[in-house]
Amino acid sequence: MNRNASSYKKAAIMSASPERLILMLYDGALDAMRRAKTGFAIADLKERNEMISNNLIKAQNIFGELQRSLRTERGSEFADRMFGLYDFYSLKLNEANFNKDEAPIDVVIELFTEIRDAWEEMLSKQKTKAEVVPSASGLGVGAGISLRA
Repeated sequence: MNRNASSYKKAAIMSASPERLILMLYDGALDAMRRAKTGFAIADLKERNEMISNNLIKAQNIFGELQRSLRTERGSEFADRMFGLYDFYSLKLNEANFNKDEAPIDVVIELFTEIRDAWEEMLSKQKTKAEVVPSASGLGVGAGISLRA
């Protein structure tokens, strides 16, 4: 990655909301799994295995980060279910890596894409709900602006 692209990516991450960061992690995991799948077409065995393994490990690391982002201490049923799903995805990718088999990767990509798309839809609905409320009194710059999400 060139320096300008790296700087842009860093700026995007630093300025993103927590919800947008989760979406970035989802996209990163999907990208890593897709790159791992391209490894199956590489003829050189060492290069093939490195491409598959490195990218599956990267996706598993992202699933671990997603697990750490959950607020499981609150006893949330949603957090518990997502934690279990991320565990399942990591186990399937471990199976794919160990057996050098694409099928478990395909399963994870299919299931995880549904969650990623639902998350993106939730974010877009939040964005459209945000509205500017006109000022009831002239209290100065920004006094009457409220964002509701």
